[in-house]
Amino acid sequence: MIRKPFRPPTFVRSDAPSDEPAAKKRRTSSDAFSAATRQPLISVQSPNNPPSDSNLNECYYTVLWRRCTTKKNKTWDGDGVLALIGGNAVLTDSDTGKELGRGACGRPLLPGSTLSVGGKEIEIDATLSKETYLAGRHLLKTSATPAAAHHAKPASAALKPLPKINTSRSSSISSSENGTRSVINAAVSTDKIVLPTTKPLAASKVFKTPVLSSTVVPKTKSSTPQPRHDPRQPNALVMRRPASCPNGKQIVDVVVDPVLSKHLRDHQRTGVQFLYECVMGMRCDGEGAIMADEMGLGKTLQTITLIWTLLKQNPIYESTPVVRKALVVCPAGLVDNWRREFRKWLGNERIGVFVADGKNKKITNFTMGMVYNIMIIGYEMLRTVQAELQKCNSIDIVIADEGHRLKTANNKAMIAIQSLNTERRIILSGTPLQNDLSEFYTAIDFVNPGLLGKRSVFKREFEALIMRSRQPNASETELEKGDARWQELVSLTSQFMIRRTADVLSKYLPPKTEHIVFCKPTAAQAAAYRNILASPIFAAALGNTDMALQLISVLKKMCNSPALLKSSKDSDDLPSELLQRILPLVAPNALSSSASSTKLRVLDSLVHQIHTETKEKVVIVSNYTTTLDIIERLLVSLSYSYLRLDGSTPTSKRQPLVEKFNRSDSKSCFAFLLSAKSGGVGLNLIGASRIILFDIDWNPATDLQAMARIHRDGQKLPCKIYRLLVQGALDEKIFQRQVMKMALANAVVDNKASASSFSKEELKDLFRLDEREQPQTHELLGCLCEGKGSRDSGCLLDSVDEEDMEDGRYPGLKRASQIDMDRQETMLKDRDRKSKQPKLAMLMEYAHIDAAHVKAAKEQDEVDDMALKVNDDVLLEVLKEQGSNIRFLLSKSSSSSTE
Repeated sequence: MIRKPFRPPTFVRSDAPSDEPAAKKRRTSSDAFSAATRQPLISVQSPNNPPSDSNLNECYYTVLWRRCTTKKNKTWDGDGVLALIGGNAVLTDSDTGKELGRGACGRPLLPGSTLSVGGKEIEIDATLSKETYLAGRHLLKTSATPAAAHHAKPASAALKPLPKINTSRSSSISSSENGTRSVINAAVSTDKIVLPTTKPLAASKVFKTPVLSSTVVPKTKSSTPQPRHDPRQPNALVMRRPASCPNGKQIVDVVVDPVLSKHLRDHQRTGVQFLYECVMGMRCDGEGAIMADEMGLGKTLQTITLIWTLLKQNPIYESTPVVRKALVVCPAGLVDNWRREFRKWLGNERIGVFVADGKNKKITNFTMGMVYNIMIIGYEMLRTVQAELQKCNSIDIVIADEGHRLKTANNKAMIAIQSLNTERRIILSGTPLQNDLSEFYTAIDFVNPGLLGKRSVFKREFEALIMRSRQPNASETELEKGDARWQELVSLTSQFMIRRTADVLSKYLPPKTEHIVFCKPTAAQAAAYRNILASPIFAAALGNTDMALQLISVLKKMCNSPALLKSSKDSDDLPSELLQRILPLVAPNALSSSASSTKLRVLDSLVHQIHTETKEKVVIVSNYTTTLDIIERLLVSLSYSYLRLDGSTPTSKRQPLVEKFNRSDSKSCFAFLLSAKSGGVGLNLIGASRIILFDIDWNPATDLQAMARIHRDGQKLPCKIYRLLVQGALDEKIFQRQVMKMALANAVVDNKASASSFSKEELKDLFRLDEREQPQTHELLGCLCEGKGSRDSGCLLDSVDEEDMEDGRYPGLKRASQIDMDRQETMLKDRDRKSKQPKLAMLMEYAHIDAAHVKAAKEQDEVDDMALKVNDDVLLEVLKEQGSNIRFLLSKSSSSSTE
């Protein structure tokens, strides 16, 4: 064997002795950067450092997991989240939110670390902050951060960012309410818009003035992008520019047509800008939006302005408009209202509107023709023409009016809209959250599909946790986690949902006072109510859903008037066998006389005082036509003139009835009887300044819509609203359920931190007649005002001097020596136990007035104080009447709240 010569390793220098260290490399830095002047390094803590022993009690990680397997080539089954709390590890799946396993882990973890939990192999991917974990952002498609709402989508590879502009040459046009400024000179070129200085050739000729005045800026030969309307005009409404544009294209300002913008109020201008940014994809990952403004704020006008702008303009210069055809879907009763609104604001000459009704059934006129750019159709008819609409590939935007009707994912109207494959979708609804968060999820997933993840994950990880945290007996952990999920949901939805209340119209409308009137049941009414609850029918209804619903219907009629049980029209909604078993339980005089109804007695006193003491008119609303029949007989007996609108009124005659009532005086037409369900939305009954809701509906949106009928644009007089409830009966329990639903809606939609003061056990107590002096609702609040009109009299003692009490300035307050402090401490602790979160602001904004204090007021100061709190001379006289059936009152005035 031939031996090869030995070669020393490359890392050993052959020219240097092995026993001497290698010479140091000479410093090459200059004197300016010598070691003497060198700055010390800044210590930075790596986010992937293992947690210290003090933080090991609570750590969170994103991980990869798989089932234990003996395969040679292993793959990961999915992503997950590992929560390490107090040495206990809990693994959950990121896609479904389900718990995959538990185990013990008492050592710090680093990215790349592996362990086994609950039979699953885990590899740590990265650390996760506690805030992100509690908010549930790892379960959503996108993280909701406050700043996310103000950033646009990242530019794709085909788009190029706009070059920077010389800030000295740019100028801002306007500023919206949310601080978003519309910049004019942010185009690719920094040249200002050049408008023609010389008259065009056609201007020198004699011509007839056109019928329509054009607001379009004349074309010029300038290469600078020229907007359709002049952005330099006073009060010009300029939309936000996109962050990028395609190669070879330029950005041009989108300016709302002055024909419409001159009619927009401040909140409407902000609403149009918000909707535009949403449908253009500037606010979140989707192109949908929800306009949740309360009734009367002009959602229709804002939507028409948006549609007209998108049909005529595009922010990319010399490109086709953003929208070619628009589809408006609404309840059948509002189709004609939308048609009138388009004609009112744009006329018949500017745009073609196709109304799909019984007369116009040829949908191809819209889908295939060029005359019509907008189609208005009802939800019911939409399902019948779904196949024809799918053939039209040019529907670029869908507006769903009263979109809360799309409550379930299998709703036929929703499926029909989704089949059109239109990404730009807008929901208009004053009450987007009516019953629970599942319906709210449906609305959000409709406008921006997939943004909240899977329905099952949302129900378990958001809805269940939020609802559990709002219960009075929620633990501290449930409160913390539920609040974090609620804050995350609010932050995410605020990117594409805008909500304004009627408070923005306070400077345009007269003040409004709302009274919730608790009426004491008459003796005959209470006796009949107790007999029904004590009968075997009630025991059978508790175990039978159908029987329970029938009993609820019976009790609702009992609250309105026992005489309703004898009405022949009730055979449709109540079985005759049930009526035959119930009628013997009611006294014959109660069935034959309307005087047995406490609400009819209060209504009689109210309309009499309004008719004799004022020149105002009144609207009376009920959910039942049989109840309207009884009220109609009452008005006939009093010889009061009235008009009536219910389900039997033809659609063609409804608007003329409304206009006749608004034009007439109180002598020729004093009252307007309205069926709440048949009246729908959009009715403007500003001819009346008082409205009485005779009964209450399970859905708070129905009552809110009815109350908004008189407090709208054009109203000149202060408005008074009366809601009649039978104290202690089913009416009050339904009202409590309304408050619970509205508290949830306020918390998520209005972003108000409120808590439910009513537990599930209390709300289950529907079938009971509570005959205490004060209503159960007031006692559930834990309020200490004792029905004297103040919000909490126990909290006012510290701010009242002894001299003021001696002078009689505060007659309702007691001396400190006269107060049982132990009792007050017990009441305060009980109130804190019932509601660990802030009190329900909705009812604490009302003045709580016991009618007994009004009658007992003798001194002039006391009388004046009660009159100020009631804020209604008519109602005050009814309260003072001997034998008045009003026992308690909740009053709130919009004028006092603004002050």
